[in-house]
Amino acid sequence: MSACLAGMQTCNSRQLVRQQLQRSRQAAGGRRHCAATASAAAGSRQGAPPGATSLVPETLEQLAADEELQQLHARAAEVGQAALTREEAKLRQRSLDKLGAPPFGQVLKAAGCKLLVRGPAAILQLNTGLYCNQACRHCHVESSPMRTEMMSREVAERCMQLLAASCTANGGSVHTLDLTGGAPELTPQFRYLVQEGRRLGVEVIDRCNLTVLLEPGQEGLAQFLADHRVRVVASLPCYSSDNVNKQRGGGVFERSIKGLQMLNAVGYGQPGSGLQLDLVYNPGGVFLAPPQSKLEPAYKQELADNFGIQFNSLLCLNNMPIKRWADHLVKEGRLEEYMQLLVDSFNPAAADGLMCRDTLSVGWDGSLYDCDFNQQLGLGLPRPGRRTIFDLESLDELTGDAIAVDSHCFGCTAGAGSGCQGSTS
Repeated sequence: MSACLAGMQTCNSRQLVRQQLQRSRQAAGGRRHCAATASAAAGSRQGAPPGATSLVPETLEQLAADEELQQLHARAAEVGQAALTREEAKLRQRSLDKLGAPPFGQVLKAAGCKLLVRGPAAILQLNTGLYCNQACRHCHVESSPMRTEMMSREVAERCMQLLAASCTANGGSVHTLDLTGGAPELTPQFRYLVQEGRRLGVEVIDRCNLTVLLEPGQEGLAQFLADHRVRVVASLPCYSSDNVNKQRGGGVFERSIKGLQMLNAVGYGQPGSGLQLDLVYNPGGVFLAPPQSKLEPAYKQELADNFGIQFNSLLCLNNMPIKRWADHLVKEGRLEEYMQLLVDSFNPAAADGLMCRDTLSVGWDGSLYDCDFNQQLGLGLPRPGRRTIFDLESLDELTGDAIAVDSHCFGCTAGAGSGCQGSTS
């Protein structure tokens, strides 16, 4: 692509962001009016702080000023997202070839790890959509306020039919419904999925970015989560403002702290409440997540001393070498360095606990994957005829199937291991 064309594409991308920003500001006024009316009608109901404003306009302004993300959007507009994903995979593999590293599957076999096949499904993870009020630099989903993909009611209902056929209450093996995004709370099917999951007697997880609790229209969200005893797994990659805002956007830390305080106010993280609040750490640079047992005490002390915040557990995750994080590594010329770190840190014990062994990931469109990372790379289930939720009658049908792997999988087996439930070793 010529420099002239690249500049034109970047310019067009900036114009799209600015148009979205203008629409967002206009919509925000209407949402604030509706939110104020709803809040007044709710009386003393737990809600967002008075006068809360949306983070979306600020996120869009930061997107418009971010040269790296603008170039990425321009490239995606030029060749398409699927082509970018293929280019990314080639770059990862090229890095491994330079290092002389064998394919991931061969590494598992040589280490004597258990055969990588699906066991009985324990967790049904649904990506309800890619829209988000944030645009984090490490996001493997590439969510932002610019994304419009969201789960339909038809797909949501079919997911609940499969859950009913596969949950422990009905003799199946699935005990957890895991809702992610984007910001899952901002998608139309979120509350329906929560209510249906709890009706079926399974644990429901909300993967929350915390700032969503302060969005106009979400005034009753914290209480809704508490009323349905949803386990909240919240992103907070550090207990200091600078590190969080650098990774997740300006103003995110302050809003995240307010969100945590709102959750504490309705009982989350409080002894004896039964309302589970877990935080998620991920590295801010080219290094692995430390052991959870070492970092958790520091998190608890810092958040309690400085903000009066309590939570239950800390989950430490590695950054996966895909999507925005991979793009950043390529731009910095550090992809090969990071892949070397992942390969050198391979842990056989972490491989035995990989989340893909008992988790089924479902895309917003109903497509099926072994994990959320494979989902973002378009790496579907290996078995023919198992492409969407409409191809299954029960999740039991997948037990014993092979699991799709590629070079990015080294991210899940490095150090203490990494998965959506935390370390795997």
